[in-house]
Amino acid sequence: MSATALSTITASPIAGALGAEISGVRLSEHLTDDVIAEIRQALLQYQVIFFRDQKLTLEQQIAFGERFGPLETHDFVEGMPDYPQVIRVVREADETTLNFGGAWHADVTHQECPAMGSILYGHDVPPVGGDTLFSNQYLAYDTLSSGMKRMLDGMIAVHSARGPFGPEGRSKDNWKNMRVNTSDKAYDEMEHPVIRTHPETGRKMLFVNKTFTIRFKDMTEQESAPLLNYLFQHASHERFTCRFRWTPGSVAFWDNRAVLHYALNDYTGHRREMYRVAISGDRPY
Repeated sequence: MSATALSTITASPIAGALGAEISGVRLSEHLTDDVIAEIRQALLQYQVIFFRDQKLTLEQQIAFGERFGPLETHDFVEGMPDYPQVIRVVREADETTLNFGGAWHADVTHQECPAMGSILYGHDVPPVGGDTLFSNQYLAYDTLSSGMKRMLDGMIAVHSARGPFGPEGRSKDNWKNMRVNTSDKAYDEMEHPVIRTHPETGRKMLFVNKTFTIRFKDMTEQESAPLLNYLFQHASHERFTCRFRWTPGSVAFWDNRAVLHYALNDYTGHRREMYRVAISGDRPY
């Protein structure tokens, strides 16, 4: 696919399924409403967009994120002391445990209103490794059989944060250099449609993920597991994905409603520090 030139920015696709690098804009500057509208248009078209060679302060990253909506704080991961909206995602060179975000997921789907999108800034990236994968959930839905679509339409899935953030969850023995709080709140459950309609594009997408989806409504986890496991595997099929290699000063901005993402854990011996803000979303329907 060729690059798409909008009025002030250029979007160059990086894969067939989704993803584009955006050029012609400095995120540290005050951007006009027209430029913000073009960035939103590119986000909706490509689901995840990337910016290279940016130099952002935390204040500038917050200001950019707020152009797309209010920013939210995380239920279980503390933000930075003076910037509660900013999560410092860090893994030191000597860590050998699981990395943060190292599984296919959409952010905070345990919430009533999961994030609309997330903006991740590469402050300190390894020379190789630490790439992030993204998967297009429009395509995950479109490629289901007609029979599967009919069965899933109207089904409700139950989401919970207990896996990563419960008292005995994965964060108990991992992520020691991040401010993660486990609590019984992680056992709370939230219901979302299995097939979600995007509030801006009107397109349908698959809306389950292995990190937070635990079962279907009115079914046990054992009964739900065979179909959920199929959907988890289907949702991350390679033909739906793109892969982004981080360089210092890179920014990734993804539509959390329409993609899954996965942070690769292949850089032991190297340090990786990222800053993340999340934009508040709406209730899936």
